[in-house]
Amino acid sequence: MNNLVPTPLEYLQLEYLNGELGSNRAPSFITKQISASNDLEAIRSWLAEYNHSPETHRAYRKESERLLLWSLIEKQKALSSLNRDDLRDYQNFLSTLEPRDRWCGQRRFRKDPRWRPFKAPLNNESIAHAITIISALFSYLVEAGYLSGNPLGLMRRKIKQRCDKSKVTERYLEQSLWQLVVNFIEAMPKTTPRENKEYERIRFLFHLLYLQGPRVSEVANAFMRDIKQIRGRWWWQVTGKGKKTELIPVNDAMLDALMRYRQFYKLSSLPTSDDAYALFMSFNGTKGVAGNMIYRLVKKVFMNCAATLVLTRPDVANKLKQASTHWLRHTSITHQADAGIELRYIKRSARHNSVETTMLYQHAEEEKWHNAMTAHRMPVK
Repeated sequence: MNNLVPTPLEYLQLEYLNGELGSNRAPSFITKQISASNDLEAIRSWLAEYNHSPETHRAYRKESERLLLWSLIEKQKALSSLNRDDLRDYQNFLSTLEPRDRWCGQRRFRKDPRWRPFKAPLNNESIAHAITIISALFSYLVEAGYLSGNPLGLMRRKIKQRCDKSKVTERYLEQSLWQLVVNFIEAMPKTTPRENKEYERIRFLFHLLYLQGPRVSEVANAFMRDIKQIRGRWWWQVTGKGKKTELIPVNDAMLDALMRYRQFYKLSSLPTSDDAYALFMSFNGTKGVAGNMIYRLVKKVFMNCAATLVLTRPDVANKLKQASTHWLRHTSITHQADAGIELRYIKRSARHNSVETTMLYQHAEEEKWHNAMTAHRMPVK
């Protein structure tokens, strides 16, 4: 198989190592949601989900094609036999592409025999992007009943951290630690009217920061009227950096939190287009809250939660003491990825400036994007 020349998916023909007997294939008693009997057919089934989005289809075909060819040529294994160690090797391979003459070349037509899947080794960010797409492929095949498990499931977070160690993407709360914070908020005293108001405000603020993943300035500058219903779905029109506005989905969990918060302040359940109240209101409900005050409120919760863990879990307490509002944004984004929300949706929700292709606003994808966001919810105590 080492004599095999990298060949585009549409021209690839496999007599063996086609995945019909892959070691990671789902057992026969699992109900299959796709008719694929081999790895090529399984990849094509996944790619067919993106036929309506040419840019996404090309990007996903490129990464799945590269992985399949590497698996066959370098590992001499079917894609459905790859394990966690193999995928670590693949990550390292992407940074070297050795042997170069086999894998790299100038851009050519796909039917040209001199076609190669790469132009040059990938940088850390491109590697992380490739691995994220491949993980989405494996997740799809697991859900479809084709594979038993996702060999990248345990690698995703480590890859994110290695992408750029100069950045603070590792500053997030793991699911278990986030659950402790949620439990702490739910246990806040509610005996007096003032205590109850503090609890309701903090509860809503943490729902907003976690479920929507905004920057503090975006919360401080937001009004209730920015939450609006469009074509039967609720969206938040966020004003971000450079006064740029974007619409991001408001899922049912966030809408429930908003309704509870508004009802506590004796407002109508849902905002109207002329609602002038601040999205996050001051204690007396007459005006908004500045970004530095939001920062202090969040910091106070983290510090108080840490104080309850100093004796029993000092390492966890120390991490919470370092946490801030921006940690909540990273936590939101990380947990969205953990929930299986696709990278293209996460980037749009987070309003990141990316080196990757800028996602065009496509009405055909809005419903799927909105439905996908329902996977991102507050944990239940």
